Amino acid sequence: MTRAARLALGHSPRPAAGRARSRVADRLASMRLTLRRAVIITFGLQLAFAIGLSLVDSYRRRGKKPKPFPTTPPTEVTIGEGTIKSYTFGADLYEDMLAAIGQAKHQVLLESYIWKGDETGERFKQALHDAASRGVDVYAIYDGFANLVVSPRFLTFRPPVRVLRFPVYTAGLRFFDLRRYGRDHRKILVVDDEVAFVGGYNIGSPYATEWRDTHVRITGPAVWDLTRGFADFWNLHRRGRHGGPLLLETPSEWEPRIRVHRNVPRLWMFPIRSMYMEAINRATRNVWLTQAYFIPDSDFVGALEAAARRGVDVRVLLPQKSNHIVADWISQGYYGEMLDAGIKVFRYDGAMVHAKTATIDGAWSTVGTANIDRLSMTGNYEVNVEFIDPGMARHMERIFEVDLQNCNQLTAEDWFARPVHKKAAELFLAPLRPLL
Repeated sequence: MTRAARLALGHSPRPAAGRARSRVADRLASMRLTLRRAVIITFGLQLAFAIGLSLVDSYRRRGKKPKPFPTTPPTEVTIGEGTIKSYTFGADLYEDMLAAIGQAKHQVLLESYIWKGDETGERFKQALHDAASRGVDVYAIYDGFANLVVSPRFLTFRPPVRVLRFPVYTAGLRFFDLRRYGRDHRKILVVDDEVAFVGGYNIGSPYATEWRDTHVRITGPAVWDLTRGFADFWNLHRRGRHGGPLLLETPSEWEPRIRVHRNVPRLWMFPIRSMYMEAINRATRNVWLTQAYFIPDSDFVGALEAAARRGVDVRVLLPQKSNHIVADWISQGYYGEMLDAGIKVFRYDGAMVHAKTATIDGAWSTVGTANIDRLSMTGNYEVNVEFIDPGMARHMERIFEVDLQNCNQLTAEDWFARPVHKKAAELFLAPLRPLL
């Protein structure tokens, strides 16, 4: 329509300022659309690159066996009325766990993130069935997502064993509720309210001899906290087919030197990160961390760097190559500034180190299931045991020193001299850090 025709129909011409604003709005909308497309394409490329890396790494590792590694024999430390026994070799741990189930008289509570359907997994399954046949109340929990590749036939248990499969998708219709997306990453065994096991070991034959991990066996009052932790999870997630709630009559006695911390995303509770931060901020002599997947947030790194700058001996022990290559590459984003701050980085060679432990100042230590990454610190169901005891801290230092025998220290010179293509890949993958 011409300008004359618009005037004839009673339309007034659009002011010049209005036309200018319209052109600006159109440009802004076009820019937003272009930016949105660029973000989506970049994120898609990052995911594709990460998936490609994982597939190539998985192919390269096929058939390769890890090298032998030094371990610390199972050792007991007495704390109050109970004991703490540490394990750094899976075969030792599994024998004691199976023995405890075999001696159960009243109740067995078993929870595992991964439960492989191999020889070791079958031994645990049979032990639970045998206990149930003796009249023992047996409860088991496993994570559905972590066991997608395990045969459903293996993960089918005969009554009266009660089994809770934590669903692959947990949000239901509440897809907007971030509290419902955590995985059950815990590993707990409690027998008769008398003995409990907790730590980094999943259930499977490779973990028995090929992975370097850390677990503890606990007796005394602290066992009751782990019993309650299992029951709370069961009652929070059970459905009608699982029967009534798991009722407890646990004593109220406390062991003040042992604290059990549980991350519960459904209730928006994440105390494990706070536990670490408080201990690091109080450190005056040493902070020694062993982690399988180290992807901390900037505040956590800042606490470690502040400790190193005030003269604390800060050491971080990580796998040279973990079973998740993408996590390795993303975790390296902080190496440069950590080394500049005086933090020592050691990389475990020849085998996967899967432990989640720390010891500080010869007085404080922790063993648990939580990695120092977003998924564990503010996402998954996790459990860590905090020990405020010099004897336990000294023992954890000895374990750390044995592990150092199998490590290579990363120097600033070596790190900054790495190939350009690795630097580019780390920079490209860095935006994925908040997701892990």
